[in-house]
Amino acid sequence: MKRGNTMRSEDIAKLAGVSRSTVSRVINNYSNVPEETRAKVLKVIEQHQYEPNSFARALAGKKTDTIGLFAISMSEKENTTRIYQNNYFAPFVDAVVDTANARGCYVLIHTVYSPDDFLKVKQAFLQKRIDGGIIVGTQKDIDIVREMVGLNSPLVLIDYDISEIMAEHLDRNHLAIVNSKDYEGTTEAIEYLIGLGHQEIGMICGQMNTYSGRERYMAYEDTLKKHGLPLNERFILKGDFLKELAYEEIKNLLSSGESLPTAFFSANDDMAISVMEALSEHGISIPEDMSIAGFDDIQMASRIQPKLTSVKLPIYEMSKAAVEKVIELCDSEQPTFSTISFPARLVERDSCQRPKK
Repeated sequence: MKRGNTMRSEDIAKLAGVSRSTVSRVINNYSNVPEETRAKVLKVIEQHQYEPNSFARALAGKKTDTIGLFAISMSEKENTTRIYQNNYFAPFVDAVVDTANARGCYVLIHTVYSPDDFLKVKQAFLQKRIDGGIIVGTQKDIDIVREMVGLNSPLVLIDYDISEIMAEHLDRNHLAIVNSKDYEGTTEAIEYLIGLGHQEIGMICGQMNTYSGRERYMAYEDTLKKHGLPLNERFILKGDFLKELAYEEIKNLLSSGESLPTAFFSANDDMAISVMEALSEHGISIPEDMSIAGFDDIQMASRIQPKLTSVKLPIYEMSKAAVEKVIELCDSEQPTFSTISFPARLVERDSCQRPKK
């Protein structure tokens, strides 16, 4: 992949007097940009020769210097702005675009809300609009991964089960996997709650058909078993990473009138914050009556009251590695397979304390 002395998106943003995300939307040809703004950004790009016309280069059979970022979010209803408001995807989009721009590459962004949307992903590869792709949010669907790998284009999967790839012999392709150490991060959170003296710990689970959903649940279960603590089915709630569902589930538990655990671990911060809202509406005080820990360490975690204890997802490191891996794969003649995993560490704040006697 050719990389010249290209400007970064933030330089263009400054010169055009717009935000960096506006520059990204213009580059990726999104329709929700006012014509006047689009013209202003394109003028700056043209004046400073940001990049040659990638479409013309593709027609000439050359590299496009464009990578695809495909965000898969099949559990939510479609809404065009949602991907940018999602606390999980938005930071990935930002970090991938920034890293790629700094390396002289465009990013073509597609959101996948249904299996049919995978056609968009396939077309981007088949029409040679991109040199390689990054997929984030992949659910347990080896068929789709097999099909994508079969297109013989460089591919990086963020958050995917390596053992599944090995079992299917897909490690003979231009493929890389970038993960976070969710199991270890969750173990650290549960050990922390146990260390505070909590013996009844509930969990609000993520989607179990995702690698991160399964890893976070398994670490919770294994750590409780290791300490000989009870796994109470009533306290294991189905949240699917969705705040609305987590809110409903905790409301149902509260209205049942049954006893509660002294702590909850939530598979993501969005659900943890919903649970905190539901509990306080019910007159339950955090952390005095109930301790809560989350996962992801989204920006909101340190801004709410009480500040949320959470396991930090290394989004920037993962995104940077994904971009570097996909560029490496594009430049490599021979199929190569590699994996890299980044630590996820607990950030202690104010939402956990010792249980009441």
